[in-house]
Amino acid sequence: MVAEQGGPDDEKPLSDEAHSAFSQPAGTEPPAAPPEEDHPTSEFALPAGVTPDSPAPGSGSGSGSASGSETTGSAFALPSTYSFRDSPPAFTPAHGVPMVRLTKEAPWQDRMRTMLRMPVAERPAPEPVQRHDDSGPAVPRVLDLTLRIGELLLAGGEGAEDVEAAMFAVMRSYGLDRCEPTVTFTLLSISHQPSLVDDPVTASRTVRRRGTDYTRLAAVFRLIDDITTADDEISLEEAYRRLAEIRRNRHPYPGWVLTMAAGGLAGAASVLVGGGPLVFVIAALGAMLGDRLAWLCAGRGLPEFYQFVVAAMPPAAMGVALTLTHWSDVRPSAVITGGLFALLPGRALVAGVQDGLTGYYITASARLLEVMYFFIAIVTGVLLALYGGLQLGAELDPEARFITHDRPVIQTFASMVLTLAFAILLQQERATVLAVTLNGGVAWVVYGAMAQTGNLSAVAATAAAAGLVGLFGQLFSRYRYTSSLPFITAAIGPLLPGSATYFGLLGVAQNELDRGLASLSTAVATALAIAIGVNLGSEISRLFMRVPGAVGGANRRAAKRTRGF
Repeated sequence: MVAEQGGPDDEKPLSDEAHSAFSQPAGTEPPAAPPEEDHPTSEFALPAGVTPDSPAPGSGSGSGSASGSETTGSAFALPSTYSFRDSPPAFTPAHGVPMVRLTKEAPWQDRMRTMLRMPVAERPAPEPVQRHDDSGPAVPRVLDLTLRIGELLLAGGEGAEDVEAAMFAVMRSYGLDRCEPTVTFTLLSISHQPSLVDDPVTASRTVRRRGTDYTRLAAVFRLIDDITTADDEISLEEAYRRLAEIRRNRHPYPGWVLTMAAGGLAGAASVLVGGGPLVFVIAALGAMLGDRLAWLCAGRGLPEFYQFVVAAMPPAAMGVALTLTHWSDVRPSAVITGGLFALLPGRALVAGVQDGLTGYYITASARLLEVMYFFIAIVTGVLLALYGGLQLGAELDPEARFITHDRPVIQTFASMVLTLAFAILLQQERATVLAVTLNGGVAWVVYGAMAQTGNLSAVAATAAAAGLVGLFGQLFSRYRYTSSLPFITAAIGPLLPGSATYFGLLGVAQNELDRGLASLSTAVATALAIAIGVNLGSEISRLFMRVPGAVGGANRRAAKRTRGF
């Protein structure tokens, strides 16, 4: 009995070497509970005090003799409410997930636009085609180069979606995956995350100044095309050098040529609305005087709002002066209308509506707000001249708007001259001037055939002609692998609502608000028809082109929403 009551210590040797390092020393009491860190448990174990639910019959993953805690704690066990009969369809379809193949034959604009509209997890892995160090691309330098390229494009009037596509193309060409470009009216930013465990790198740049130079815009597009081409290896140093040359390039046309182009644009616009040779000369002189005054205000640092006010006053003042001289063979309304054609911000309007239609609402709102300020400035300058003329006894005839002008050959030639002058004002390359001039002539022929010969709505005819401009401009840009703006912006010049704007302002100046507001509403509707028609023509061209996309699925992904949600 004594031996049976003896503890295990009675059988252990008394030497210190035989004692275990983890055994309880003699004469001490064991702790009430062992420390928690001495008994690590699985992180999937149930907390103390929680009773596991009994598994449903037949739904457990273990055997029937297994305990409830083992069945519930298994990571692979099915939930108690799971039913094979009522189970939802598998996340991965039986035929698999369609693989996105980016064809090399498609322009980089279409390839990058396709990937921008994909979730980040579904984008294909980048294929670095440019040369960089063995350690990988220099992320800060690539981000800086991308921001500089995006700044030139945004300052040149390119749409927000096209700017994001260009930035995305540059980053992927240098091997940066998981990158997200963001473009607003004045701010560009890039966020790049190397991996899921690394911190993202973000860089941004602000656009301070805007200038119209389509020659520089085309050079930037050629640089991007060379960067994204697998056959050309352009290092970061080479890309920086070419970008610096683009930024330092001189304008293709001197200042006096631009002034003459402004006069030619106003004179050709006056011929479109019924003017003759004398009206052409007077309208051209008024526009050139306004252009020089605007340059003087710009040199003094005045904002663009006041530059537009000053530029709109000389053509209107010349029209009022012709009214006071009582010349019967000269139409003052044609002179004022020609001056308005040279000032209406068609480029900013088209870009603003295009950003809105593609889902960039913040940028679209800012662009349209800019257009509104420019339009108010033009209204202010013209109204000042008209009010002054009314005080002096000028009799401006609002009924002149109803006089028809059936001169198809002369008007077609005038529309082409107007487009040519507009292209020079936009600093386009000489190689693109002929194409855009023909595009503008075709647009006016379509408008005249529908509005004057077919007696259709002027707004509908304008939308149809603008749609053809957008279609042809997109085809020209795909042929030359460049931006579509140089082939579109100048071609919409003959379609601008200069006449409706003038007669609306005249009605306001003569206190006939109903007639004036109705005419201004027609001008706004015509301007929106131009912008929507241009965008629709560009989208129609993409419907019939081979663009990259998912095999067996939609070729071009776009935002899809339900009604109102």
